[in-house]
Amino acid sequence: MSGPDVKDAKARYRRVAYYPGCALEGTGHAYNRSTKAVGKALGLALDEVPNWNCCGAMEVKNIDPKVQTYLSSRVLSIAANEMHASVVMAPCNGCYHNLKKAEYDLAKDESSREVVGRISEKAGHATYQAGQVETIHALDWIKHGIGEGALRQRVSNSLKGLKVANYYGCMYTRPRHIFPEKDQGPGTESTSQPHFMDDLLEAAGATNVDFPLKTACCGGAHTLSDSDTSTKLVLNILRAAEAAGADVIATECPTCHSGLEMHQVRAEKVLGEKTSVKMLYFTQLLGIALGLSPRNVGVQENVSDGLEALKEKGLV
Repeated sequence: MSGPDVKDAKARYRRVAYYPGCALEGTGHAYNRSTKAVGKALGLALDEVPNWNCCGAMEVKNIDPKVQTYLSSRVLSIAANEMHASVVMAPCNGCYHNLKKAEYDLAKDESSREVVGRISEKAGHATYQAGQVETIHALDWIKHGIGEGALRQRVSNSLKGLKVANYYGCMYTRPRHIFPEKDQGPGTESTSQPHFMDDLLEAAGATNVDFPLKTACCGGAHTLSDSDTSTKLVLNILRAAEAAGADVIATECPTCHSGLEMHQVRAEKVLGEKTSVKMLYFTQLLGIALGLSPRNVGVQENVSDGLEALKEKGLV
């Protein structure tokens, strides 16, 4: 994002409708806690979408993708028609992806519009119309709502000396056609080489390592049906991060984060392969850099002992 759009985004992203999604009220609670804490520290306001529902995740999508489109559209409808918001922020890759896909389907597919309109009428709420709100990720929110320059000025506890492998997961950039704002030149996110998390953590003082698997799949969709495959996919990511010299893997998706943590444990127990790299949400790392305590950003809630890595670097 460049030119006058930067100023516009900073104004629009100062206060956004917040859609945490199911995972952030469960296994990803530390992400929820740290996102809110960092937002408060940076002066960015979050208004949680009232009476929100599941976005349809993978389960509903696999049974009836148009019903999944409706579920996501209901969240967008509440934000647009009840909250009168112009921006919805979803920190979960799955939720972000599904809201963006619903936006695309409603703009491009008449049958999706028909199904969504029919269910919305039965449910008794306004039908969401494509383009009413802008859906963004937590990375967009901080990258364009604050920017690296202002973030750098607010850092009181630099992450200097901490080597980070930034892991974006596969749903943050795929499929490309539902993310038309990406790949638009300087200042925009790249679907082939995402860098927003790298940019923010570098501004916070961290050293980003050259990590080739930043958009590799962690096997989250298979973790219950085929745990062995998920464990092997995660192990590839963990090995690559360690080979790159990373102290921690920074994450920005609760499903990916949980998968990396759980399958790291499983890889040691089932496959006999131990890795030592720790997992922390990027918001937890930013919170530490902004002077927040580990407890304030939920480090104690992680399975992976990120506190140990932070102590080793003298950051807490």
